[in-house]
Formats: sequence, C-alpha cells, structure tokens
Amino acid sequence: QVHLVESGGGLVHPGGSLRLSCAASGFTSDIYAIAWFRQAPGKEREVVSCINNIDGTTHYADSVEGRFVISRDNGRNTVYLQMNSLEVEDTAVYYCNTEQFWGQGTQVTVSS
Repeated sequence: QVHLVESGGGLVHPGGSLRLSCAASGFTSDIYAIAWFRQAPGKEREVVSCINNIDGTTHYADSVEGRFVISRDNGRNTVYLQMNSLEVEDTAVYYCNTEQFWGQGTQVTVSS
C-alpha cells in the first residue's frame, strides 16, 4: 500500500510558476516510477510527466516539454513538479500516481 499526498497548487497568472509536491508514504521502497497526471474540466486525465525512481529517467508530454521539470528527493520520499511559463491551458487538477495508487489531487488555475 502506498499513500500519495499532493500539495502546492494555487492560482497564478499566465507566465508564472508553481511547484507541486507529491509526498509518498507506505511501501515506498517498492515504487518503480511516479507520474504526474492532470485533468481539466470536461477532458480526460492525461499524463504530464514521470520519473523512474531507480535511475531518475524522466519523460514529459509534448505540451509541457521545456516548461515543466520533474525531480525527486528519495530521502524525503517526495517527487516535485516545477511548472514554469504557465499557460491558461495548464489549468487542471494535478494528480500524482504510482501503479494503482493515486493522490487526491491539487488544483492549478492559470488565469489573468
């Protein structure tokens, strides 16, 4: 069992930045990779980025490549998503995920 808790969402102007955190607890030593997903109103949930917990390999959706950076602090069992140059289209609830475990989500709103 793994428990995930996201934080760091909020309201930001276009062009601004936010850093999301995903704190994991439970059987964290079994975690192979953690991913960030997002779901905007009326849209399907989509993967944003993921990081391999073993070798740190990262992947990004084309829509966020070059703007978002995923990182991890294994000592704190926490994964971060640094979001820069935010756009209105980034507005969504952001979730972290590993295997079948999901956090509760954190709202990110980009608006002028």
